[in-house]
Amino acid sequence: MISTEVQENLEIIRQSARDFAETYIRPHVMEWDESQHFPMDMFHKMGEHGFLGVLVPEEYGGSGLGYQEYITIIVEIAKVCSSVGLSTAAHNSLCTNHILMFGNEEQKKKYLPKLASGEWIGAWGLTEPNTGSDAMRMKTVAVEDGDHYVLNGAKSWITHGKSGHVAVVLARTGELLDSHGITAFVIERGTPGFNAGKKENKLGMRASETAEMIFENCRVHKSQVLGEVGDGFIQAMKILDGGRISIAALSLGICYGAYEASLKYAKEREQFGKPIAKFQGISFKLADMRTKIEAAELLTRNAGRLKDEHKPLTLEGAMAKYFASEACVEISTDAIQIHGGYGYTKDFPVEKFFRDSKLCTIGEGTSEIQKIVISRNILGKL
Repeated sequence: MISTEVQENLEIIRQSARDFAETYIRPHVMEWDESQHFPMDMFHKMGEHGFLGVLVPEEYGGSGLGYQEYITIIVEIAKVCSSVGLSTAAHNSLCTNHILMFGNEEQKKKYLPKLASGEWIGAWGLTEPNTGSDAMRMKTVAVEDGDHYVLNGAKSWITHGKSGHVAVVLARTGELLDSHGITAFVIERGTPGFNAGKKENKLGMRASETAEMIFENCRVHKSQVLGEVGDGFIQAMKILDGGRISIAALSLGICYGAYEASLKYAKEREQFGKPIAKFQGISFKLADMRTKIEAAELLTRNAGRLKDEHKPLTLEGAMAKYFASEACVEISTDAIQIHGGYGYTKDFPVEKFFRDSKLCTIGEGTSEIQKIVISRNILGKL
């Protein structure tokens, strides 16, 4: 249960995020979506409002908040634009959080204030063209050379892969399939040999930049290693535990956005002399939507509670991400149906929620991977 005091604080944060989204995001949603524009200036402003260093302690320039507050912020932003919600989640949960959790004091002081303030936007590179779910087969390698490592390879499907000012990059420093043979590096844009590749032309989440990062004899000083050499894969799995909460929150925001638009439309749209909300076929869809939202929120909030209490959450995070992401696809699909022909046009917000929703079942571990994680946790070693 969330205490009354926490609820009151969450309401203040919810209103702050809601006001920001209505003022700075909603007027541009379709413009950014149509042009696939990543709104860097708006993200700098988000940093000024404390939304890009949500989990970062105040001593490093962050907001010093917990996961309940973080979930609330992502939900409110995603209700208006899930592309912006995705980029906000990736910046906070992946790049910034990796440095916060595994960086040394010097690295934290150097990078976290810039990331938390929005002066810099972060990227996180794990996935490669041929290694998505099978990350231990990554081909990007880092070879030791004196006081440096030399990186060669490519990362794909990277949020902010082109525009990010700094990236946390996972590279193989050991043998193939060795879980202790991967190391994390923090690499600044402008480092020789670190270049952007193809920007993806996507179905949805079009205002959230997704691009390749290419490394060609990129020399990275050993001071840029995060944590211990060989611990990168273990670090990444811990980062993804928290990252799944952010995708669950993103999914929840889409759920709420599609549901609220559908509820409003069903009350206003009349057929056969009465609002369509009075027809059982529509009212039952709305009932299903609201029930799925309630379940998704409970799962997500519970995973956030465990994270704040520093308790194991691999199982709960996977369940929250799996259920919420599948629910947002189902709810956005029903939202189109409730709107009928209008739902298929860009004049109403539900077609964008419909396009954006599918990514939630893929990013940071597909639904199939989540079921593997869940089943392994409940079955143990047979």
